Amino acid sequence: MTTTAEQLETLAASAAAAAPVWRAADAATRAGWLRALADALDAHRDELVAIADRETRLGTTRLTGEVGRTTGQLRLFADVVEEGSYLELIVDDASATAPELRRMLTGVGPVAVFSASNFPFAFSVCGGDTASALAAGNPVIVKAHSGHPELSRRTAAIAVEALAAAGAPEGSLALVEGREAGNALVQHPVVQAAGFTGSLAGGRALFDLASGRPDPIPFYGELGSINPVVITPAAAATRGDALAQGLAGSFTLGVGQFCTKPGVVFIPRGAGFEASLAAAVAEAGGGPLLTDRITDAFPAGVDALVAEPSVELVGRGAPTENGAQPVVLATDAAAVAADPEVLLAEVFGPVTLLVRYEGQDELHAALRAVPGSLTATLHAEPDDDVAATLTLLEQRAGRVLFAGWPTGVAVTWSQHHGGPWPATTSLHTSVGATAIRRFLRPVVYQDAPARLLPPVLRDEALARLPHRRNGILVAP
Repeated sequence: MTTTAEQLETLAASAAAAAPVWRAADAATRAGWLRALADALDAHRDELVAIADRETRLGTTRLTGEVGRTTGQLRLFADVVEEGSYLELIVDDASATAPELRRMLTGVGPVAVFSASNFPFAFSVCGGDTASALAAGNPVIVKAHSGHPELSRRTAAIAVEALAAAGAPEGSLALVEGREAGNALVQHPVVQAAGFTGSLAGGRALFDLASGRPDPIPFYGELGSINPVVITPAAAATRGDALAQGLAGSFTLGVGQFCTKPGVVFIPRGAGFEASLAAAVAEAGGGPLLTDRITDAFPAGVDALVAEPSVELVGRGAPTENGAQPVVLATDAAAVAADPEVLLAEVFGPVTLLVRYEGQDELHAALRAVPGSLTATLHAEPDDDVAATLTLLEQRAGRVLFAGWPTGVAVTWSQHHGGPWPATTSLHTSVGATAIRRFLRPVVYQDAPARLLPPVLRDEALARLPHRRNGILVAP
């Protein structure tokens, strides 16, 4: 099914009409709409999980948990709206040399959201991008992912019905299908911002379309990430077997289809880590991948790495019928530093590349070649001198871990899910409370009569909202 140009025009007109209603809705009303949407998805959980499992083969346990994450995101943003600090309210009272200025953030207008294949709920029709855009006060038009079309249609139908029943205006949420419709959506003059999670090639193409408009709009894309891990010699010696078990579980989780999968792991040469990981991964199963395109691309990506003279096969997981088998490869830090474009290419699926290093100089030279990522992980011991290593990791990732593994993203107020290019097209996050900032713009009112100010900028509202007045932070 493909959305026609005429259908897109109708949906865009409805979104444009709904935008001022969403923008003007008070906190209690907007939060109520978000919670009504979350309640409806929870009520239809079993039905939606069954559809998702047929289309994605991710399993009912994983998908049931993902519905919970999705509705949790919606409720988190309802809390964000009610708490109010996201508005960044600032007042400078008039003085002998300056006028009165009152500043706030407000919704940008209709937002385009492009669904991801690997999270059919949490990064899809009612996922984090949609939740944060609605919370900011903007209608949303979602481009469905071709990997789960039936689920997308049913989720959208439930969402539209729930929002209408809660009193939200027509045009609050809509769905389009087809690549041409997606391209047209990001170029449509009604759309004021876009959120995307997917491949580097697809995201870059849409990014260029958004930037090439007569009126360019912000495009917030999460595109690709190899998520480097550094294991120090002391950590490998102290707990190498446990780290190997943890890595095996992380890079095979979800058949290696998490955007935070640890794709490249720097290990001390001669520490025996390869053998520990080979033993751990031998017990790990693979499974079917999400789409035919991903299924075809996985072995091609592994073969491209294996073809490199410096790369060797370290281990494989349990044989898998009609699915991807986990793979562990290894190379050297000097080779990575010399040819990063080939050796550090992201391969979507259950594969990780071990990079042997000898000494900090060799490690740091290779780390400087690592592209921007969503995460970076450092496994070290208390007495390790890792300050320089940490600095390099901070420069390359939006989230730095000192324990555990990067797969799994907690949806919290402080979470950051973004990083330098090509992890994302901006420095903003797509997960956590501050994801709302992507779909807001500042407006300043100078010497405005109180009756013409937005309600949240009037003194009676400021008495109960976090704000800054004459440079002083006020937290009621």
